Amino acid sequence: MQQYTEDDIVKQLRDPEKQRSAFTKIVSMYGEKLYWQIRKMVLDHDDANDILQNTFLKAWTNIDYFRGEAKMSTWLYKIAFNECITFLNKQRAMNNISMDDTDVFLLERLKGDEYFDGEEAQMKLQQAILSLPEKQRIVFNLKYFDEMKYDEMSDILGTSVGALKASYHHAVKKVEEFLTKDL
Repeated sequence: MQQYTEDDIVKQLRDPEKQRSAFTKIVSMYGEKLYWQIRKMVLDHDDANDILQNTFLKAWTNIDYFRGEAKMSTWLYKIAFNECITFLNKQRAMNNISMDDTDVFLLERLKGDEYFDGEEAQMKLQQAILSLPEKQRIVFNLKYFDEMKYDEMSDILGTSVGALKASYHHAVKKVEEFLTKDL
């Protein structure tokens, strides 16, 4: 199978005759990474799939606005995060949960998710992560699980590198406290 660079695909997106096949390559290149990033935010497999579809639908309908100033992956992550935040805000509203409360409803859905095969330690880690404020949770997931660099996070989230480092530091402290409080 031929490998394509992001630059190749962006050029193909500009060509109306190649746009559809170029977008198919984008879905193939980024689908799994985006799925797992979304899944870390919403925890539920079905919700993650729905949000991934919405992300690609939004990307396709706005593909003509992609100017190539940021990397394609950055643009897609940004769309995915916005879709996740919109989804989580709707879920909070449906469950009468304030923005400051822990997203316990996500943990309940994870426990009922047939695709989650985690043991007690994984469940406890998820509880710890869910106890973080949303921004810290996003930064923690990107840095801890994806080992994303702060400058790339900064492009995606529109937050300074210094603020992201501080968020990650606070998140790590809170997760450590949560995991060791009963020891």
